[in-house]
Amino acid sequence: NDLSDDADYAQQSTSNSDSSRRSGPVVFVKDNVAIHPTQYASERISGRLRLIKQTTSLFMTWIPYKGQSSHSRIPEKDRILYSIRAVSFAEIRSLHRHTSLGRQYIIVVLSSGLAYPSLYFYNGGVREFLATIKQHVLLVRSADDANVFLVNDLQDPLQRSLSSLELPWAVHVSNGTPPLSPFSSDENHGSISEILSDRGHPRQKVHDPARDISIQVLEKFSLVTKFARDTTSQLFGEIDAFSRNERKPQIQPAPVRDERDTKLESVDSVPVTADPFEVDKISLVWGKPRQPPLGFDEWTIFLDSEGRITDSDSLRKRIFYGGVEHGLRKEVWKFLLGFHAYDSTYAEREYLSVTKKLEYETIKCQWKNISAEQAKRFTKFRERKGLIEKDVVRTDRSISFYDGDDNPNVSLLHDILLTYSFYNFDLGYCQGMSDLLAPILFVMRDEVESFWCFVSLMERLGPNFNRDQSGMHSQLFALSKLVEILDSPLHNYFKQADCLNYFFCFRWILIQFKREFSYDSILRMWEVLWTYYLSEHFQLYVCVAILKRYRKKIIGEQMDFDTLLKFINELSGSIELDGILRDAEALCICAGENGAACIPPGTPPSLPFESTYSED
Repeated sequence: NDLSDDADYAQQSTSNSDSSRRSGPVVFVKDNVAIHPTQYASERISGRLRLIKQTTSLFMTWIPYKGQSSHSRIPEKDRILYSIRAVSFAEIRSLHRHTSLGRQYIIVVLSSGLAYPSLYFYNGGVREFLATIKQHVLLVRSADDANVFLVNDLQDPLQRSLSSLELPWAVHVSNGTPPLSPFSSDENHGSISEILSDRGHPRQKVHDPARDISIQVLEKFSLVTKFARDTTSQLFGEIDAFSRNERKPQIQPAPVRDERDTKLESVDSVPVTADPFEVDKISLVWGKPRQPPLGFDEWTIFLDSEGRITDSDSLRKRIFYGGVEHGLRKEVWKFLLGFHAYDSTYAEREYLSVTKKLEYETIKCQWKNISAEQAKRFTKFRERKGLIEKDVVRTDRSISFYDGDDNPNVSLLHDILLTYSFYNFDLGYCQGMSDLLAPILFVMRDEVESFWCFVSLMERLGPNFNRDQSGMHSQLFALSKLVEILDSPLHNYFKQADCLNYFFCFRWILIQFKREFSYDSILRMWEVLWTYYLSEHFQLYVCVAILKRYRKKIIGEQMDFDTLLKFINELSGSIELDGILRDAEALCICAGENGAACIPPGTPPSLPFESTYSED
């Protein structure tokens, strides 16, 4: 299990040993090491990776480049938020080496079971990185996976390794059971029997006929704890110190030890302070009353003689406050989802519909023409097809549109999802997608239009299903910061109760509150979210509004993580939509620029750069 049998390490061991003795406190430096906060290559953030020796401790830092040194389209003030600041190898459990598209990257997994974003070595250097670490800390190869290296592993490697981890952050497993990801749906569907909580005891599997297996898996995945405290607590609080530390040749270890000592304090010693803002004591008067839904007569006022929408800002504002009459949704949703451009004419939309129909049929034929013999030798196709077949038969079967045996609408769900897996080979099909498609097909009543509207929606929500979980990571992080500025007592309680991960909101964000409201209400909710009127991340303010509404009960009953997760899930169907939307609007206005600054760039459901509304 020693690194000496690794070719990469063996080639560099001697040279690195000499250089480390000469280089002083900084024992390793590598430029052009990048992270990918979004799925777009143009938004990668490049920076400098350093290993720093301070007395007997080894620290790792990654600082993004400033000014002209970076080619990222993300502003410098936002790039700074992703800094990795002086993490001690005493807090690191393992290093995972992987290769993607010919480039190697490293996943640094903390003792908590969480991890930093993947570090991509665009100019090589992984072998030097590992060899340098080997000289200063105990680093051994996992017995289960040759690409997993355990840090300071003094116990049984079989119990300490996370060799099956293939994600940039993962479930913490205290008894050695390998964590499994709900996003690796092609490989792992149906194979997850039980995931243990980080408290070291098995969670009892609760049978709920109203919740399908895929959502149960996602809920069990939400047993991660210490998310914000262990991985992101310093990102915002130490921005001012960023430039000072960048100029210094070494890292002072004292702050790291102080923070670690603070984490060991008793839960009871962390007070729940009074809320200085006390939003809920002064009625949320900023939220405007809801209006009647947009009707056909009013809709025509927004159109010119050729069918162009003359004032998209006013239209989106109108829909934000009132929604759309159901009979009009089929037409309006195509604009909200980006299938039709606001400035398109009747003729242009008709032409687009014809061309998109042909394009859809071409993609669909790719899998329709696969013979049984071909399918035997096409494992990925069989797996995806099997997953979709299992999921669609239990999606929204409580409404008449999808009810009954041999329902043709269920078959349409199947065909659209399988076609999408061929349209987007990289993402494929993941659990939860059927929940997002079903209401769209219910409104559109057309296979082709539903497909392209779903494609547009996945352009925004796709990162939620990425294998590296970047979308969920950034949204839960942003949610934790929003609660901190909008409801400090609740934030402080979550801190003392070890609930700063906010994974009890996982289902809300992943499928956009689909399970929390009635079908009619969720259609109205999605219309509000898709307008992007006040914020393209309005879903996060909805989360804050719901949590704030039940704050007194949460704190009063001293809910721990398991109790809180159960309570949140039992809210399904009992949340009043209009009041929550009004509260979320008030909180969004109240947070203002401070709230926007809490949300990392590229956080879903950000529009693709080239698709952002021109009017904005």
